[in-house]
Amino acid sequence: MARIGFFILPDTTLDARLAFACKLAETIWRKGYRLHLHCEDQALAEQADEALWTFRPDAYIPHALETSDMAAQVPVTLGWNALPSPTRETALLNLHPDIPDGFDDYARVAEIINQHQAVLVAKRACWQRYKTLSHEVVPHKLG
Repeated sequence: MARIGFFILPDTTLDARLAFACKLAETIWRKGYRLHLHCEDQALAEQADEALWTFRPDAYIPHALETSDMAAQVPVTLGWNALPSPTRETALLNLHPDIPDGFDDYARVAEIINQHQAVLVAKRACWQRYKTLSHEVVPHKLG
């Protein structure tokens, strides 16, 4: 069973959600995990890719889009298609409104909720589905 962490932000903007995703990605990567950021579409993956380069001037997180030749060589990938096969040390950061097929192959899954109405509705449904599937869901209320 995957351990699911819900990070609950007080902010309402989607930019704040993406900024927190970058910070969380850095933390996960520094702990030695491989990480896949699962996005709703290519546009969000490209926005997240850009954000990982610019969220902090002194940060460097080796990452690549799933369509890049570098994807197999970096510890952090961003994608919008089917999830890649994880290793035991791979975490999933789900930025998609739905739960992707294969999420339970990952050791850890992170979900980010902010106070944007569309995100709240989608992630409440995800929370309920995880619980129905008997996964451990751990809330982390921030701010």
